[in-house]
Amino acid sequence: MSRLNELRMISRVAQMYHVEGQRQAAIASHLRISQATVSRMLKRAQEEEIVRTTVVSPSGTYGDLEAQLRADFDLSEAFVVECSEDRDGAIMSRIGEAAAHFLEATLQTGEIIGVSSWSETILKMVDNIHPMKNGKARYVVQTMGGVGDPRVQAHANQLTTRLARLTGAEAHLLNTPGVAQSREAKLVLLSDPYVRETMDLFRKLSLTIVGIGSIEPSTMLARSGNVFSSRELTEVKEAGGVGEISLRFFDADGNYVKTPLDQRVIGMTLEEHSEVDRVIALAGGQSKTRAIRAALNTGVIDILITDKFTARRLVGSEP
Repeated sequence: MSRLNELRMISRVAQMYHVEGQRQAAIASHLRISQATVSRMLKRAQEEEIVRTTVVSPSGTYGDLEAQLRADFDLSEAFVVECSEDRDGAIMSRIGEAAAHFLEATLQTGEIIGVSSWSETILKMVDNIHPMKNGKARYVVQTMGGVGDPRVQAHANQLTTRLARLTGAEAHLLNTPGVAQSREAKLVLLSDPYVRETMDLFRKLSLTIVGIGSIEPSTMLARSGNVFSSRELTEVKEAGGVGEISLRFFDADGNYVKTPLDQRVIGMTLEEHSEVDRVIALAGGQSKTRAIRAALNTGVIDILITDKFTARRLVGSEP
């Protein structure tokens, strides 16, 4: 009976502390025992499973889905957002809002942020960021050429410069097309000292924020003119490509798909992304689910922010 008597005492101490909200010193005084004994009993209460910790996810949050995404794809973090419709516009807005909050909460002083500027979801994120009173970031670096159709280029440049202003950073634009006309044209563009200065910062990035695309370009990217022809994209598909990050393609298993097109893209490679400490991907939608799953298989992405419909498809609980 001695063990039972011991557990009864431990249970009473746990009740006083966790249920009645009494401080350890008050419990010690009431029971005429030392505070160190109270502390040991509270620890024993957990070891004996008299006290168990339960986390109840609030409505609109998806802790189980996030845990499964982390486990299935070896992610450091996954965030699943509430969305009323499985529709691209609504999904981009909700993901953008969640990403803005996450960046505000986790941005470290002196960070060098890389950002893919041809992404509507990332643009939604920037639209939702509040100005940081004490500027934290050092640089915001454009990771893919931002020159294109002037009507869309304004959005790309604005995305980079606004994010820099909101985070107290200095913007480094990549003033080239995302896709050069030829390998030779790319080499000429890379000879510009300001272009080299920006690209040299790729090796110093502490955080990159990327979108994930299927083989067919997004509306924003298509309008920019930084795209490949239908024939060239067919070649990518024939090589096994199912998705892209900043026009760097990969297959369903996450293997990088190398084609001659790579030699015309001006921006970060997947290998360079893999060297960055934190890579945050913002992506969702039925048309992108296969590409997102493939992107997660590359091992490049550390943190995924997506919607509940896409998350369920990714873990296989919905078709």
